[in-house]
Amino acid sequence: MKITFYGHASLGITIADIHIIVDPFISANPKASHIDINSLEADYILLSHAHQDHILDVEAIAKRTNAVIVSNAEIATYYGKKGFQSHPMNHGGSWNFEFGNLKYVNAIHSSSFPDGTYGGNPGGFVIEGERKNIYIAGDTALTMDMKLIPMRTKLDLAILPIGNNFTMDIEDAIIASDFVECDKILGYHYDTFGYIEINKDQAIKKFFDKGKDLMLLNIGDGIEL
Repeated sequence: MKITFYGHASLGITIADIHIIVDPFISANPKASHIDINSLEADYILLSHAHQDHILDVEAIAKRTNAVIVSNAEIATYYGKKGFQSHPMNHGGSWNFEFGNLKYVNAIHSSSFPDGTYGGNPGGFVIEGERKNIYIAGDTALTMDMKLIPMRTKLDLAILPIGNNFTMDIEDAIIASDFVECDKILGYHYDTFGYIEINKDQAIKKFFDKGKDLMLLNIGDGIEL
């Protein structure tokens, strides 16, 4: 399994020969100007919620690749009505896709499309694939529901928002890593704009002091699990 960071909360995940894009907000992010969305492969697009900074490039990528959009029922229906392939889910549900088992889990946030359309309840994803398991938290506050995840799945990586203001901050993300029982963390949803700028060295040290490894990737860089 390979995970590539495309800036903000955007990720590329490759499992075997299946390509997944998560929350694509790339073309309007000046920090990701070196990433060409027309070069990205996508068999599936996972969407945690409907805010513009998570869905901006969905239609451009899906139109070119014919990717299946996977999200909550409201978001999947929204894109289905536009003629895109979609797979609807809701909290607690899971589905065996060709890349592995995907579970849609709770997140505490809000969700609406830029045009004001209701975007359903926000969520995160647990992927069990290729003998590696990951948790993508989406935009969320710290929630006790995170404690449910390790009851079913032993994680190899937790991908957590750390930028504060709209989501968890560093301290809450450390607690979240305790809740999901995973000490290997990929941080995201930080530094894109002023509200969520962080001190990266300080963040890494705070995790390190708790015996945890916080990875903050350069945009375009990736890791192998």
